[in-house]
Amino acid sequence: MSRNRSLRTRILYWLAAYALLLAAGVSLHGFLVNEYAERLLWDSMLRTEFTRHLDRRASDPQYRWSDSDSLRLYVGDAGAPPETRGLPDGIHDEVELADGTEILVLVDHVDGLRHVLTLDITEMEREEDRLTLFILGSSVLLVLLMGAVMAVGLGRALRPLTTLARDIAALSPDRAGQRVVPEPQASSELEVIAAALNDYLHRNERFVERERAFIRTASHELRTPVAVMSGAAELALAAPDVPATTAHQLRRIRHTADDMDRLIALLLALAKDPTRLLQTGHPIELSGLLPAIIDEHRHLTRDKALEIVLHAPQPCTILAPPGVVRATVGNLLRNAIEHSDDGRIEIILSADATVVIRDPGHGMSPEQISTIYSRMARSAAPVGDGIGLELIARVCEHLGWALEIDSAPGGGTTATLRMHASGSAR
Repeated sequence: MSRNRSLRTRILYWLAAYALLLAAGVSLHGFLVNEYAERLLWDSMLRTEFTRHLDRRASDPQYRWSDSDSLRLYVGDAGAPPETRGLPDGIHDEVELADGTEILVLVDHVDGLRHVLTLDITEMEREEDRLTLFILGSSVLLVLLMGAVMAVGLGRALRPLTTLARDIAALSPDRAGQRVVPEPQASSELEVIAAALNDYLHRNERFVERERAFIRTASHELRTPVAVMSGAAELALAAPDVPATTAHQLRRIRHTADDMDRLIALLLALAKDPTRLLQTGHPIELSGLLPAIIDEHRHLTRDKALEIVLHAPQPCTILAPPGVVRATVGNLLRNAIEHSDDGRIEIILSADATVVIRDPGHGMSPEQISTIYSRMARSAAPVGDGIGLELIARVCEHLGWALEIDSAPGGGTTATLRMHASGSAR
């Protein structure tokens, strides 16, 4: 996805467009004014010369017009440039002769005779063209100079905003005590924004801490009765001559207590800071832990024609709380068993601490997978007595792990859990 332009770039674009439009408007206005003034000047000059000639001729019959290098008078069309012969009375600007000379022409009839007064303006037109090029060049240079000054000025004016935006982007949701500090040159609006954001961060930290404290307290309060239930069921099962029906119910109690214990482990993991949680974790050899997790869940396949196969696990050690790892992988395996009727569930462990669980189950439609990624749940309704992918996904996010679900209706589901092997970068 393309990145949006910065505020500084947008303002520069608009200012550059404004400067270009302003320069074009001023240049066009100057050109029109110049043309109009030039027209008035030529008209006045030619008519003055022509009137003065007529006056002197009237006062002195011996007076004769004398042509100069640039000003010439023709009486009648004889000798006049061919380009002037069809012109009506009046001033005619920029008449170009065959040799490229540009002349200004005054045509008038006096006593029935056609008078043509011409002024060579070739050199003046060249000077005008040079002046026009100079004005255009200086306008472009001025616009570029203004653009450079505006770029520097905007950069300095918007630097506090740019710095604040960079600091906000660097905020990490898993770190406490983060605050943004506006630069001393920041405007009052930026100080208000920074203060409001800092207040929100403070209130959010207090909220998160209260939630974590509540989860820790509730989890610890639940652990004791769960341990009592599990221990009592274990002792009852150890007694001789336990009826089969009673033993079945006792095993259900024990398995439920184990599930509750894993759920508590996940809740306690969520209640702790992820950095501290990983620091307090223990090295776990996954190749040795996976068979134990499979054995813990094998009873779920009792009434199904399912086989769980662990493919040649490679030696792989991770640093994490053991209870969290057992609950996470165990829940994925439980889901695979619950949504499969027969066939083979394959578990693959890679050396980079990636666990892949592939089941031959019912599979899921793209809409269901989308729901999983949006709600991280198997379905909208609670999933049996399992912990739920939503909670598993939150734990993975909390620890920096990644969980991917790939499935197709009737084609089974593949869950990929990427943890971090010891020594690998997060």
